[in-house]
Amino acid sequence: MKRVFIGPLIAISLVLICRGVPAQAADGSQGQQEFTKNCAVCHPEGRNIINAAKTLHKTSLSGNGIRGPADIVAKIRNPGPGMTRFDEKAIPDETAKAIAEYILKTFK
Repeated sequence: MKRVFIGPLIAISLVLICRGVPAQAADGSQGQQEFTKNCAVCHPEGRNIINAAKTLHKTSLSGNGIRGPADIVAKIRNPGPGMTRFDEKAIPDETAKAIAEYILKTFK
């Protein structure tokens, strides 16, 4: 019976630990720090560990109808299957916009 709980417990622990990892911001921007804190676990270096076809790189974003910061913020608020939903309480609008701008600037 104990084996059943070990896998999910490890997964939850990793998520909590990774969310607590301090941002390693090269430019020190709020967008990069918040991306590192909230997004990098599933989107390391702009990739996507859940759906490899939906990366944060420009060609993938535009292929999925995402063209600007407002589109990314909308996806943060109402994502598709497999992505955590971040409401305004979890990530305020100003922070979400900073993350979106960081994504567009960084992952080309």
